[in-house]
Amino acid sequence: MDRFEKKIYDLELSRTIAVQTAPQIKMIQNNDRVLVDKIQTAVLNTIPIWKSQFVIAMGLNNQQRVLKMQREITDTTNKMLLKNSELLKTNTAETAKESNRGIVDIETLQKVNQNLISTIEETLQIQKEGSRQRAEAEKALGKIEDDLKNKLVEIMGN
Repeated sequence: MDRFEKKIYDLELSRTIAVQTAPQIKMIQNNDRVLVDKIQTAVLNTIPIWKSQFVIAMGLNNQQRVLKMQREITDTTNKMLLKNSELLKTNTAETAKESNRGIVDIETLQKVNQNLISTIEETLQIQKEGSRQRAEAEKALGKIEDDLKNKLVEIMGN
């Protein structure tokens, strides 16, 4: 009987560990998704910024050569400088906006948190129900054992 109780206890410990593993795995999966999204965001934003900056740098270098070689086209060069500065301003503002944006929207985090809480609550309810069922089963086992003892006493008494 003692070995059986120890086995039940070990199984209950294993069950508790298994129940705890589910939210841990979910959290790891969520962390993985967040990291993948962050990497994708970096790739999607950084490469276009590099390309645009390279284009701007090439344009500015061309402007310097043109200014050195041909001072008579100053008006055209000034127009190009203004246009590039406007593009630089626009690109810089857009880059600043994107770099300050979080990798995950707060609404997403709120929903993930609600799901995790719901999962934990559901798990707790399942555990509570399992405990109640085990208690009922223990009562039934006690009655079965009592019935058996009574029958044995009755048989041995005859």
